[in-house]
Amino acid sequence: MSYKMIKWLILIIPTLTIGLWEYIRHDFLLSYISMDLGNLLSPIIVFIVTMVFLTKLFSMMEKNQNELNEAKAIQGILLEREKIAAELHDGIAQSLFLLNVQIEQGQQELEHDKYIKLKTNIHKTDAYVREAITSLRSPIRLQGFSWKDSLVQFIAELHEDIDIEVTINWKLEEDALPLKEKIDLLLSIREALYNIKKHSQANCAWIDAFPTVDGWYCCVKDNGIGLQPEHHTPSQKFGIRMIHERASVWNWIFEMERKKEITYFRIQKHY
Repeated sequence: MSYKMIKWLILIIPTLTIGLWEYIRHDFLLSYISMDLGNLLSPIIVFIVTMVFLTKLFSMMEKNQNELNEAKAIQGILLEREKIAAELHDGIAQSLFLLNVQIEQGQQELEHDKYIKLKTNIHKTDAYVREAITSLRSPIRLQGFSWKDSLVQFIAELHEDIDIEVTINWKLEEDALPLKEKIDLLLSIREALYNIKKHSQANCAWIDAFPTVDGWYCCVKDNGIGLQPEHHTPSQKFGIRMIHERASVWNWIFEMERKKEITYFRIQKHY
């Protein structure tokens, strides 16, 4: 039912109800119901009709409004991700390409070891940037967005590069969080999995998410080599900083720790 039709029904139903009641009681019930009783029954009848019909219409209106808000949020997210991808491609990726060309041209002037080191670093940075561009231009499926489906798809992509066994224990309901917070939580989990893939040397990882008495809890853990802040790459530091920023926006509690040869990446929220 359209939004316009719902509004008209909300306006018309009470008017029709009172008009129909007055017609029936004056033409058919006047000899059975006194004027005072009829006046008393009028607001009661309108109230009952309102509770039966209008509450359903208000629910439909709220649902339509929520769908409209979600569509706007989806459009905003997609535009933002496309803008970032374009900036990465037009700025950093092209600069890396130009730098690579310049190094090739100056190869004779560089020592062999320095040349190899520079080339390796440029290729690594270029790979990170293009991976980010690909991720942004192939975003999480937003229509009919499903946490678990998105995680399973991403984990399948991980297996193409490295054999990590990932166990998912997901108990959070799909409507537990608003859309944008859901996406930020999933992006944070993906960042944790990226770091496991690239740096941890783990062969097993676990993802747990479930509601708590006063909120929810999410944890990604692995059996890799653990946290080594002194060896963090710029991409790691940037990814963790982004998670801290998301945590600040959504009032999450974010922490990482190493305990009994297991690395824990925790996000939780209390309402």
